[in-house]
Formats: sequence, C-alpha cells, structure tokens
Amino acid sequence: MRAALKYDFCEFSIFKNFIIAVINEGETVSPKHNEVLIKLAKKYFKNRPFAYITNRIHSYAVDPKVYLETSKIENLVAFAVVSQQELSTSNTKVEKMFLNKPYKNFIHLLDAIHWCENIITTSTIEE
Repeated sequence: MRAALKYDFCEFSIFKNFIIAVINEGETVSPKHNEVLIKLAKKYFKNRPFAYITNRIHSYAVDPKVYLETSKIENLVAFAVVSQQELSTSNTKVEKMFLNKPYKNFIHLLDAIHWCENIITTSTIEE
C-alpha cells in the first residue's frame, strides 16, 4: 500500500494501480466528493490508468449524479463495487447507468482487484 488516507466521509487505501474506498456508515456520497477523488488521481496516478474499488462494508447512499463527474476522470479505467448486501447490489444497477467506465459488482474484494488489474493491464490513456 502506498498510502492510507482518512477523510470525514471515508477512508482511502492507495495502491500501485487502484484505490480502495470505504465510505462511512450513513454517509451520502454526492458530486462534491469527486473533488477528493480528482486530487488523488492527479497525485498518485498522473498520466497512467487506475481503478476505483468501493468496498461497501457500511450502509450509505449514493447520489447517482456523482458518476457523471467521475466519468470525466480520464485515467480512471475501471470502477468496482464490492458488497454482500442485496440492496447495495440492486442499487448499483441504477448507478451503473450514470458511469461511462467499465463497472462491475463483486462479492469478494480479491475478485474486484483481479478484474481491475486485468483492465489496467490492457488500458492506455492519452497524454
């Protein structure tokens, strides 16, 4: 792990090719939260592809409009959701419609990591 960062709404673990986010219980993720992700993308993944994995171990809400901004992060090449909760899995079907990136649900974190690594390996970004 390259960094562990704590914010008022979540914790981020930064790895070589991806970010794992754990959002706090009861939080509502909104477009304003993208500012943090954009800064992390520029600092840790400048000019190279990376993936975002949200490990949904807590219950929280997501404003689907957040994904319209997330889609604008050019070097973000994959978005994975890890959850064992049925409600979270059904919510992601709606969320997925707002994101213009490869997006997939997983039950296990390691499966999400492997999927993201495969996409990163085959991705190129324009400089």
